[in-house]
Amino acid sequence: MFKVKFKREKNHPLWKSFYHAWEGIKECLVTERNMTIHFCFMIAVIIMGFILNISKGEWITCLILFVLVMSLELVNTAIETVVDICSPTINEKAKLAKDCAAGAVLLAAVISAIIGLWIFIPKIIFVLG
Repeated sequence: MFKVKFKREKNHPLWKSFYHAWEGIKECLVTERNMTIHFCFMIAVIIMGFILNISKGEWITCLILFVLVMSLELVNTAIETVVDICSPTINEKAKLAKDCAAGAVLLAAVISAIIGLWIFIPKIIFVLG
């Protein structure tokens, strides 16, 4: 095929790697509607977790699910961006790649919502009952 040469800084400071990663997270949060939705749900769950005094294990579960869903959303955005660059015209293979990446986020978000309901509904019922 063809070769693409990338300029690599072999000895750049470690903080630059963290800076670029943080920039990617911020950009995704600002530009991607679904990432904003996931972030808002995360904030709501954190608030409800404090109000309902969820256990340490439940906090760990919620944190793992936050990271899972938001990480997959970042990967989905990266895949969509690369596909758009490589295939600017309509292409069935490009569509499949984008749909599969979006499907991964959907699966994680649905199971996270189910687990969240499993954690919070009994506590809400107890408080209201």
